[in-house]
Amino acid sequence: METNGGFYITQIKQLQDRIFERLLAENGIGISGGQGRILFVLWKSDHLTISEISARTSLAKNTVSIVVDGMVNKGIVTREINLSNRRQTLISLTKYAKSLHEKYETVSEKMTALFYQGFSKKEQEEFECFLSRILDTLINAEKEYK
Repeated sequence: METNGGFYITQIKQLQDRIFERLLAENGIGISGGQGRILFVLWKSDHLTISEISARTSLAKNTVSIVVDGMVNKGIVTREINLSNRRQTLISLTKYAKSLHEKYETVSEKMTALFYQGFSKKEQEEFECFLSRILDTLINAEKEYK
């Protein structure tokens, strides 16, 4: 039996990234998709370490570090020493990043509407359940390879 699920997921991710970045630019949000993923987790919980951001975004730590460096240079986030544990550096949102949140949410809603166009609510819920199961399987598999 031939399966194409992984291939479809890869194509969907590539197309979604390009469309999402265009929507961000059209709405005056000058950030990349990778920066958006980091902002998304920081908007939920500010003041995180690189390791925490990596775990929550599924981006590699070195990728997070590189993207965060660019975000620091653009004034989107700051790096600060964790006063509770001086060995840790916390990544925090700037006022500018906080001001982007509402516009970003609007773009995300547009992307979600596009993503699920033609799906019933039940189909959407089932699809997300399947995706969640795949994600859990991959997370567990990655732990075995470490």
